[in-house]
Amino acid sequence: MSRLRSSLVVWAVLACPGLPAQGPPGDGKGDTPAGFPTPPEGFDKKRDAVPHGKLETIEYSSTTVGAKRKARVYTPPGYDKGTKYPVLYLLHGIGGDENEWARNGSPDAILDNLYADKKAMPMIVVLPNGRAATDVTAKDPFPKQGPAFAAFEKDLLTDLIPFVEKSYAVKADRESRALAGLSMGGGQSLNFGLGNLDTFAWVGGFSSAPNTKKPSDLIKDPADAAKKLRLLYVACGDKDGVLRISEGVHKMLDDKKVPHEYRVIPGGAHDFKVWKSDLYHFAQLIFREVGQEKPGTEKKADEPRPAAAQSAPVEDFKPASTNQASKPYPQVNSEGRVRFRVVAPQAQSVKVPEWGGVTLTKGADGAWVGTTRPLDEGFHYYRINVDGADVPDPNSKPYYGASRWGSAVEVPARDADFYALKNVPHGQLRETLYLSKGTNAIRRCFIYTPPGYDADTSKRYPVLYLQHGAGEDETGWGGQGHAGLILDNLLATGKAKPFIVVMDNGGGIGPRPTAPPAAAGGAPPRPRFDFSTFAKVVTEELIPHVDANFRTLADQPNRAMAGLSMGGMQTKQITLANLDKFSHIGMFSGGSIAADEPALADPDAFKKKVKLVFVSYGSKERTEAAKKNHAALEKLGVKSVYYESPETAHEWQTWRRSLYQFAPLLFQQAEK
Repeated sequence: MSRLRSSLVVWAVLACPGLPAQGPPGDGKGDTPAGFPTPPEGFDKKRDAVPHGKLETIEYSSTTVGAKRKARVYTPPGYDKGTKYPVLYLLHGIGGDENEWARNGSPDAILDNLYADKKAMPMIVVLPNGRAATDVTAKDPFPKQGPAFAAFEKDLLTDLIPFVEKSYAVKADRESRALAGLSMGGGQSLNFGLGNLDTFAWVGGFSSAPNTKKPSDLIKDPADAAKKLRLLYVACGDKDGVLRISEGVHKMLDDKKVPHEYRVIPGGAHDFKVWKSDLYHFAQLIFREVGQEKPGTEKKADEPRPAAAQSAPVEDFKPASTNQASKPYPQVNSEGRVRFRVVAPQAQSVKVPEWGGVTLTKGADGAWVGTTRPLDEGFHYYRINVDGADVPDPNSKPYYGASRWGSAVEVPARDADFYALKNVPHGQLRETLYLSKGTNAIRRCFIYTPPGYDADTSKRYPVLYLQHGAGEDETGWGGQGHAGLILDNLLATGKAKPFIVVMDNGGGIGPRPTAPPAAAGGAPPRPRFDFSTFAKVVTEELIPHVDANFRTLADQPNRAMAGLSMGGMQTKQITLANLDKFSHIGMFSGGSIAADEPALADPDAFKKKVKLVFVSYGSKERTEAAKKNHAALEKLGVKSVYYESPETAHEWQTWRRSLYQFAPLLFQQAEK
């Protein structure tokens, strides 16, 4: 967040106190709603066979600044001065200027393609410089930029809009004006747009950054806003450090009953991949006839409304497997929808904040009931919000995730057989305590021993050290991940060799994540994690403890490490620094190994030590870097396996499938 701070009043904490900066691994948050599908391949690429609009640079006189200012203007294909067009004012982020969208966001290509496909109303798009000052640029310190961003409201209203309406063939009424932006521009759009509803009827905040107003002050008259707004679109990626801002605005709008579209993009970071997708969807929704503002209501023959949005839920709901014994709710149907029922007769409001927000309705019996959209298959964390307070669902079994014990629901997967409880020999999941002198604590880990471990006391086994993700703990793989059942079933069918699995707690040890120095433009820097303390626990205490107390093959060829998300990052850092201890490396949604890593300076030496590098992601995650690194390792002759879980994001179904694919590849060399 430090990169996004300026002299503007940061209201992120006021918006959502106590929320994490991003959704925890496996929380299922942000799956794409039916009305916001992933844009098609090539949506942001110029097509030779379609008409193209024109993107030009203009200058206008700003009385606010006392100088001429520049902006970019896009006019649609076939722009006709005899036709009046609506206008979208599209704002950049704190590190950009009037060229940022044109340079990185491909707005002209996106709009050209939408027009060619008859998916959007022809419009003019104005790309201004959001700093109203003569002596402030993107290179200046952020505190200096703050007043210039705030002053842009006056420049926009009194200088730029009048210039555009005088110079171009535009409709000069509020229903023909839209305001949207990314990051800081998203914050400006919410602030200026909602504060000037007599000027703008369509407002969009893409990954909105901290604003000059806290959410409760954005809308003074909710009834008036609900009446005047034709569309309010709030969106953010679920892996974006500023997600809490959008969550806070969404909660405020829900509380004040202001209609809006809330979108959380799975796997979305603070970058143009997300913002291009936002523009693609936002542009299709604006300047529509009354009643056609929402996704799926365009009423075009070539764009049928998604089936999930057309019909009522299929009434074949059954209790979820994650419920406490004899609890009938939550229930899941064949579409993957989840229905909640919470008995709270004195409550005024009951919601489920996840999945874009589910508002429950109170019945005559005092019970609140609500149903989600179709969710991804697999395991999802959730909360119940009763009158503003987040509480666990008393119907759910408790699971540790999002740095708390809370609720979760299992949406049955079509491929659930590989972790189903079957009548096969089962291993044991043992709770183990050990003294860590390095952390001055008694630590707990869980250790899976394969079937037959106690029957043959002469047999020794390889070991996999398997790590959880951020916000979870050593119970994750045994509970949410079904690691024991996955291995039991693989062993029963002869698809894997038996080995021991050690699951330790890799969270809350050592220095907290810190942000690196900011660079100009683009996304805020991601925190740097320091896993050095945990690395010492693993290499100097945990491994010796396991080797001393379990029948292990205590050498490098028979030792592996893997992890999901943060655990994948830990795996990479620990294994590459200790190649004398680990021969198999697995990273599930937790990065990948590049060919220029110091550990690969001598590829032949690396290949002699490392028998397998396994990297996996869900198909809805960002996979470009992992695929590129996989190809580079293959060129070096390093045994590298890349696996992609179909139709899943940063969630447990991805990681269950990853373990299922990874385990059979382990320890295929001869045992000693």
